[in-house]
Amino acid sequence: METIRVIIIDEQPLFREGIRATLQRMGDCEIVGESTDAADVLEIARTCNPDVALIDAGLTASDPLEIARQMRHSSPRLAIIVLTPSEDEERLFQSIKVGAAAYTTRNITADELMDTVRKVSHGEYLIRDDVLAKPQLASRVLKSFRELTVEEEESEQKDLYSPLSSREVEILDYIARGNSNKEIAKSLKISDQTVKNHITSILKKLSVNDRTAAVVHALRHGWIKMHEE
Repeated sequence: METIRVIIIDEQPLFREGIRATLQRMGDCEIVGESTDAADVLEIARTCNPDVALIDAGLTASDPLEIARQMRHSSPRLAIIVLTPSEDEERLFQSIKVGAAAYTTRNITADELMDTVRKVSHGEYLIRDDVLAKPQLASRVLKSFRELTVEEEESEQKDLYSPLSSREVEILDYIARGNSNKEIAKSLKISDQTVKNHITSILKKLSVNDRTAAVVHALRHGWIKMHEE
């Protein structure tokens, strides 16, 4: 069982202690550092090679999104979880733009936190599925993913093999454009239920929980491409 190395970036001592205690219960998680100072955090990331970083979006001592951006730049495989005090579309968008793998409110339960840490450490991207239900936000978010994908193409070789059928890739492409199931069904001249069946198959094949995660997974593996508007 591989150890998941985690850095905690949260300035509230009690909440930080709760995170630490929760992750230690996992049995395969090691806390490699705790700090809110940007320089300290980047040094810990450089020397300790963490797999996951938990960042408080409400930091006052440092800019949490700038820390996330710099950490992702120096450690592209680092999975970042942004913990936010409240639902905020703009903060969600900015978090995704700097490469966060997950975005959740601070009222997350211990079990949810452990599950999130484990999933992002395995390369999953846990973005709320309702993002794609909001066309304007979906357009901004997916454009950012396209930009991130382009940035990473030089340093990471794409897995050109896709476990998805051509129809499933086509449906994912429609989803990436912000289309609803009903709109996809109309465009492809198939029933709503057939679209749902395809999406269920896609989620199962990619081992993801929602449509947004499936799109992100496909983008990062080069199976679909975002098109300029």
